[in-house]
Amino acid sequence: MNFLEKKIPPPIVFLITLLLIKVSSFSGLFLIASKIRIPLALLLIVIGIAIDIVALLSFRKMKTTINPLNPSATTSLVTTGIYAVTRNPMYLGLVFILLGASVYLENLLGVFFIALFIAYISRLQIFPEERVMQELFKDEFNHYCQQVRRWI
Repeated sequence: MNFLEKKIPPPIVFLITLLLIKVSSFSGLFLIASKIRIPLALLLIVIGIAIDIVALLSFRKMKTTINPLNPSATTSLVTTGIYAVTRNPMYLGLVFILLGASVYLENLLGVFFIALFIAYISRLQIFPEERVMQELFKDEFNHYCQQVRRWI
């Protein structure tokens, strides 16, 4: 599986997962009234977008790369703001968006695809990124990992 590490950009993995959720949706599996379902879905999506924007702005502020396929270009370790809560807020934001889409489409099967997304991103994106961060930032990254969870 190492040959797949950092090969497919996470936004593409996200779009594929979103497509799988859409294609597999069967109306009524959540059985949540529209009065609740639609606002809940929108809330989850807005939370996801907000998390992603805040995370991206943190990277911009620190003038480091946002390219997930080239973590070795990272110039600084971002540990403040949302990064003090989760080490991977950009991926977490995408999970919230996928959850919102699943709720909106009333697709309980979406949870399965979201679990696959998390597993894929963890194994083939986050773990390789963390190896690079370990090389680049050594003790600082170790300390950060002890203080902040990978997801939430």
